Amino acid sequence: MSTPSPENADRLSASGSPAAAVPATPTDAVLASSPPSSPRPRGWLGADVFRAVLIAIGLWVGLQLLWSVYPLVFLVFLGTLFGLAVASGVDVLERFHIRRGIASALIVFSVVAALGGTLAWTGPTLVEQSKQLQTQVPAALEKLQGWLDNRRSGVIATVIKSAAAPAPGTPVATPEPAPKGAAAQREAAARADSAALPSTALKKKATDLMVGASKYLFSFVSSTITILGGLVLIIFLAIYIGAEPEVYRGWILSVVPAQHRAQMRLVLGEMSSVLRKWLVTQMIAMLVIGLASMSVLLIMGVKAPYALAIIAGLMEFVPTIGPVISAVPAILMAFVDSPQLAAYVAIAYWGIQFVENNLLIPFLMRGEMDLPPAITIVAQALMTIVFGFLGLMVAVPLTAAVLVPIRMVASRENAREKTMVREARIAKARAAFDSGELEEIIDEADKGPAAATIRATRRGKVAQRSAELGNMTAEMAIPKAARRKSTKDAAE
Repeated sequence: MSTPSPENADRLSASGSPAAAVPATPTDAVLASSPPSSPRPRGWLGADVFRAVLIAIGLWVGLQLLWSVYPLVFLVFLGTLFGLAVASGVDVLERFHIRRGIASALIVFSVVAALGGTLAWTGPTLVEQSKQLQTQVPAALEKLQGWLDNRRSGVIATVIKSAAAPAPGTPVATPEPAPKGAAAQREAAARADSAALPSTALKKKATDLMVGASKYLFSFVSSTITILGGLVLIIFLAIYIGAEPEVYRGWILSVVPAQHRAQMRLVLGEMSSVLRKWLVTQMIAMLVIGLASMSVLLIMGVKAPYALAIIAGLMEFVPTIGPVISAVPAILMAFVDSPQLAAYVAIAYWGIQFVENNLLIPFLMRGEMDLPPAITIVAQALMTIVFGFLGLMVAVPLTAAVLVPIRMVASRENAREKTMVREARIAKARAAFDSGELEEIIDEADKGPAAATIRATRRGKVAQRSAELGNMTAEMAIPKAARRKSTKDAAE
């Protein structure tokens, strides 16, 4: 057996094992002498830029596609909205062993039949009152023109003229040459006098606004077939989604990564609950507002009360702006009789909306969905400017759906903040306890005349504080529901 060399002996004595005595190879020496590999340089590589360009192009194409078919997208959203409400009724009928498909079709067609029967029963009266509206509204406008003309020097006439004046920068028409002849001059003077009246300015401004609004807001309504096709699409979407909502929810979850599906399932469930509650509340509010408006108009003796009540009920589906639109024809019809009656109708409509917003809607919602008024108005204005009347119809429910995940994230972060604050307080109290400050106070108390009493009191407080800290730590580890249950069991 050979003895190790002095160098190997030194290695063996240093490492304590024969394995460590193996000499280093030339490869190991090269690796040891070579500089460490540099990390991957920060910044965007070619593949990252290419991927970002593809994502941007895909988003642009998707937005262009959505813009070109936005009426269809909004109709699908309305069908989904009604389908969620139908699903609640289907869940009730399923308890009586009725198949979901049959129950969904039964609910939808029953509602359609009820609406059709109501319209057929009140059809003659509605047709007569609609014709009355067509004849009386122009008469009301003419009477309003005369009332304004009699007050051409007042504040109202001045405001109307300033509102009807062309905006700065608007090209002004070139004045016509002065007519020759006495008759032509008298006709030109009469035309100029008529144009100076506030009623003429009001009529011109209102006509321009109505023409522009009708072309802009109702651009999606090109024919009766389009309207019927949209209604049929909404009806059948409501039937299919109400029959099998879980199928379509599963399709949505299938494109979500697995680690986020639990959170997405909670978001979809909360969205369904909020939209269903909003739609049911709006349907009840439409019925109540229609009946209240009909009663008020009948009591005041306004003409065409049933037609005006139906307009008020239907426009209630569009919060904030719909009631204002429905009040205009009612005020004009009352203005035919007298301006005082028109003022009373305006006050009555305001009172109905006040009761609805402060009593009816809070009672129906019970705090489950609280849309800030400022956000609601901004969303309605934005959706109306961009998408027209369809955007106005879906603005509020779409805003409510978008606010659901935002509120869930805010609630989670608020709970996390409270936990962090509580943990910081516990850590601070423990640090003060472990630092020995309380023991120094006890030692300082030993020098006084009543040392034994002070020591006992101080040590009792220290023990009490330590027990409180232990209880706080234990409570944080127990879920809130379990704490409530244990507290209830202890009380019983």
